[in-house]
Amino acid sequence: MTTTEQLTNKPNFTGQLRNRILFGAGIGLVAISVFVIGAGAGDPQWGPYWRIKPLLLTPFLGAIVGLCYDVTEPLRKIEGWVGKMFYVLSVLGYLIGMWMSLILGLAGTMWD
Repeated sequence: MTTTEQLTNKPNFTGQLRNRILFGAGIGLVAISVFVIGAGAGDPQWGPYWRIKPLLLTPFLGAIVGLCYDVTEPLRKIEGWVGKMFYVLSVLGYLIGMWMSLILGLAGTMWD
């Protein structure tokens, strides 16, 4: 007698992936816009188009942070205290990722 195994294909991403990527990119764009628009003319060594780098890089990295948050969804669905711990770690990781995207966006321009 042979046994049959049912293999189920589990998706790597949830249905909320697009929303989480757009949310991360939107938060990054708003946060970096506050710094870049309020900066004034800036240092002449930065060049005339110094605002382009932060305005492109930070929303892109925010989208990557949203993707990483979506990948951790199965960990947050675990029952009990372990799932709650992963939820707190995911939110903390999201905040740290957004902070690092701001730092990388402003590196070399406002922060030397």
